[in-house]
Amino acid sequence: MIPSVRNIYRKAGNVFLLLGTSLLLTSCYYMMDKGEDGPVEYMIAVHGGAGSMDAEMPEAMQQAYHAALRQALLAGEEVLKAGGTAVEAVEAAIRVMEDDSLFNAGKGAVYNADGQHELDASIMEGKFHTAGAVAGVRQVRNPITAARLVMTETPHVMLVGPGADAFALEMGMDPVDSSYFWTTRHRTRYQEALAKQGKKLGTVGAVARDRDGNLAAGTSTGGMAMKKYGRVGDSPVIGAGTWADNATCAVSCTGHGEYFIRYGVAHELSSLMEHRKWPLERAANHLVMQELKTMDASGGLIAVDTYGNIVMPFNTQGMFRGYVKEGQEPLTYIFK
Repeated sequence: MIPSVRNIYRKAGNVFLLLGTSLLLTSCYYMMDKGEDGPVEYMIAVHGGAGSMDAEMPEAMQQAYHAALRQALLAGEEVLKAGGTAVEAVEAAIRVMEDDSLFNAGKGAVYNADGQHELDASIMEGKFHTAGAVAGVRQVRNPITAARLVMTETPHVMLVGPGADAFALEMGMDPVDSSYFWTTRHRTRYQEALAKQGKKLGTVGAVARDRDGNLAAGTSTGGMAMKKYGRVGDSPVIGAGTWADNATCAVSCTGHGEYFIRYGVAHELSSLMEHRKWPLERAANHLVMQELKTMDASGGLIAVDTYGNIVMPFNTQGMFRGYVKEGQEPLTYIFK
């Protein structure tokens, strides 16, 4: 029996009604999660570098790292709890790690092949894609703050070398003598590396989502131990070591920078989410545990997506890392 025209239209109308309702509910959920109808849950994650770590690391040393990571998380959370932005929280957390000689950033920066220190950092926010970076600075105590000043006070994205140092001082940042970066631990390692020509990888970073649903990411490092004078890794390169986009995620990477630059790892994570519609966890694990591992590239990353999911994959023996979400206690980790 041939269905009547009225029945055909009735069925078609029901289908469109269901589709329209589904799209409306999805749209409402998306808007609520992004904070357009009110505040969302804030969160922040940090990392202190990935690499070959001794599983027999003394308990006292492990506890020192856990305490340092917790302090960084609490500094960032304090900003978010008070209604601050994700960018402000990222900067606050990274500054804590830059001031701690346990990490290869700021005070704990490793030596290059000439026995000097060259520091890099970058920061980016996900709403308007504004970003700032500095590379090869030698007189700046907190490179992440210098990077943020590049973002907010200049039309540029990256300043390098003496020009970056001069800009930071012009902006009122206090200069530090090269002796500030001198630590017995890294000086001893430098002397050993001269004989072995060894390399040490390390970086610090943070990603955050604030109560407005905005994302931000930042990364800071002393670079690779024994690197050639003037070498720049992925940490200050937007799209390689740092990326933030409110529509997808905020990412901070750590590892063998040359590979992260060549494959634009931070941006690639965002692209997999945007174009392939992969969830954060799948995209991050694919990059770190498959793509990078295939190239024998060591490292890891931390990321938070627009819905508040956090991932922290790494393909090395360990990665100093942790996170805290609104209303919860900070959690920190070293090994798998």
